[in-house]
Amino acid sequence: MISKTTLKLATILAIMPLAASFAYAAPIEPDAIANATFDSWQKSKSGKGDSKNGGEEAVLEIDQQSGEVEAAEPEAPKPDAAKVAVPGQPDAVVETPEQSTDVPDEAAAQVSANPKAEKELKAAEEKAAEEKAAEEGGDKKQAEADPFLIRVQVLLDRAYTSPGEIDGMFGDNTRKALAAYRAMKGLPAKGELDEKLWDSLAQDTASPIQTYELTAEDIKGPYFPDLAEDYAELAKLEQIGYRNVTEMLAERFHMDEGLLKALNPDADFEKAGTKITVVAPGGAPEAEVTRILVDKKKGELRAYVGDAKEPAFVAPASIGSEDTPSPSGKVEVVAVVKDPTYTYNPEINFQQGENKEKMELPAGPNGPVGNVWIDLSKPTYGIHGTPWPNLVNKSGSHGCVRLTNWDVGRLAELVKAKKTKVEFVD
Repeated sequence: MISKTTLKLATILAIMPLAASFAYAAPIEPDAIANATFDSWQKSKSGKGDSKNGGEEAVLEIDQQSGEVEAAEPEAPKPDAAKVAVPGQPDAVVETPEQSTDVPDEAAAQVSANPKAEKELKAAEEKAAEEKAAEEGGDKKQAEADPFLIRVQVLLDRAYTSPGEIDGMFGDNTRKALAAYRAMKGLPAKGELDEKLWDSLAQDTASPIQTYELTAEDIKGPYFPDLAEDYAELAKLEQIGYRNVTEMLAERFHMDEGLLKALNPDADFEKAGTKITVVAPGGAPEAEVTRILVDKKKGELRAYVGDAKEPAFVAPASIGSEDTPSPSGKVEVVAVVKDPTYTYNPEINFQQGENKEKMELPAGPNGPVGNVWIDLSKPTYGIHGTPWPNLVNKSGSHGCVRLTNWDVGRLAELVKAKKTKVEFVD
């Protein structure tokens, strides 16, 4: 029997366009991404109920000042409050809006690490999807990744307004990236993904996709397919590396792992010399960031050079939580550490599971703080990566600022210890 708490968690996850089991039901043709245009996207949207976008059919408007996204029609209902339980922790209950995707990272981690819980959650997801479709008078048809939106996300990533994980879905992180891009380029602050914005993005004429050939080093790893969720078990490892080659490649190219597989349905990822299609994301801008604004309300980090009005780099972020809020006011960058270890101390931070003793966890991209730690002058706080890139800005953190591993890697190239100032704003 599916528990009510699991069903509530599934209801929240079911409305997330990130679920690989729904978003990548069919292979995606690389040429569809390379040749995608605003006109073709508009035409595909005009056939009601026949779109392959995976996004909303309503016109979306983005308010740069508030960061909110407005739909012309239909009017979005106001969310009701619901309590979401964290699997495996019966006493850990998170208050979250009914339509929110703000699920604790721990919940997703525990479900992923527990086959029984994962099976139960999948069944609950299916039931929740059926109920949601019935309420809307539609069928059980799920959204699909849109080739045009994949291209848009790649261009945003290359323009240093990160959409987070490139997945082809019109999610909140993509909308915020579009709002940030509008501000950086001096476009009207409020508006939808329109032709004027597209014309600006499309000035980058380089292909949004590329061919990559797997190397022997890629195949070798090492990989850790059975990573435990329990910190005591992780502490026994030499490193907390990637689970497999596809997870590694997806992070290298800023992609959702499901999208990587959908682009290469017949690829042999275990063989050196295999040629695959990946997106062509951006690197870091050539700049020395002097100040960073961490916007708690918008779930966004903005990095500036000098007194510049507009940022040089923008990325979605998970910023604290109600129980463990991020700091307020101004701090500064103290140090930048790549491949950091993680010191778990329940007396200072939080208690994970039954682990009551202090312990040191090894470095690795799937460790609690990912592959980069930017240390801040307030003790125990930092800007860091995450093993769950698809949950950035959709879940709370334990007080720190959490970015995708690739975004914090880019930020690490821009900041300077004892020089870059960081301000937390509500």
